[in-house]
Amino acid sequence: MLIEVFLPVYNEEEQLKSSVEILLGFLKKNIKGDFAITIVDNGSKDSTPKLAKELSKKHKEVNALLLKQRGRGYALKTAWLQSEADIMAYMDIDLSTRLKHFPALVNAIKQGNDIAIGSRYAKGAKTTRSFSRWFISRAFLLMLKILFFARLTDMQCGFKAITKKVAKEILPQTKNKDWFFDTELLLLAMMRGYKIKEIPVEWVEDSDSRVVIPHIIWDCFFGSLKIRFFPKEKRPEH
Repeated sequence: MLIEVFLPVYNEEEQLKSSVEILLGFLKKNIKGDFAITIVDNGSKDSTPKLAKELSKKHKEVNALLLKQRGRGYALKTAWLQSEADIMAYMDIDLSTRLKHFPALVNAIKQGNDIAIGSRYAKGAKTTRSFSRWFISRAFLLMLKILFFARLTDMQCGFKAITKKVAKEILPQTKNKDWFFDTELLLLAMMRGYKIKEIPVEWVEDSDSRVVIPHIIWDCFFGSLKIRFFPKEKRPEH
C-alpha cells in the first residue's frame, strides 16, 4: 500500500527545505510500508521550484510537480488525479498541524473511511490562532450548517487524506481551483454519502502564512452558494 503526501506550495523558499526534511524524517520513523512526498508548486515566483527539484534529487522519497497555474485547489486536484497511491494525503507546508496526528489520519482510511480530516474544533483538539481568524472560521462553519446541515466541525484544516477510489470519483466533479477546494470536496462527499472521519488535532497558526483572508472569505462564501443553488451540471468553475 502506497501512501503519498502532497505539499501544495507557493513562494515558500524560506521553509520548504526544513519542512520537507522534518516530514520525511517523521514518515520514516512512523509509517510502515511505502510512502512518498510530492511537492506541488503552483506558479511560484521565487526559488521554490528550484528547491523542490533539488529535494527530489536528494531524497528518493520526494517528488516535485511544478505547475504554472496558481491555486491550491488546482494544484491538489491535478496532483491527486495523476497519483496512483492507495492513500492520498495533503498538509500545509508550515506544518501547523502537528505531525503526531498523521498516523491516526492514515489509520482512519485503513479502517474503512473514505476521507479523514484533521479538525481544530472537535472535542480533544487544541488550537492556537488569532481571534479574528477563529471568528471567521466559526462563522463560515455556521453558514455551512445552515445551508447544508453539515455536521463536520472543521472543513478548512489543511490536513486531509482520501482513498484513491473516492478521489477519482469526486475530483472530476469539483470546480474550485483555490481555497474553497477543501470544503467543496467535503460537501460533495457528504451529499453522496461517503464516510468521513474527523481527527482532533493540535494546530498552531503560522504567523508567516501566505493566506489572504479577504480573498478566502470571498472564495468560500460564493463557492458555498454556488454548490447550494446551482445544479452540478450547470455550476460554473471558479
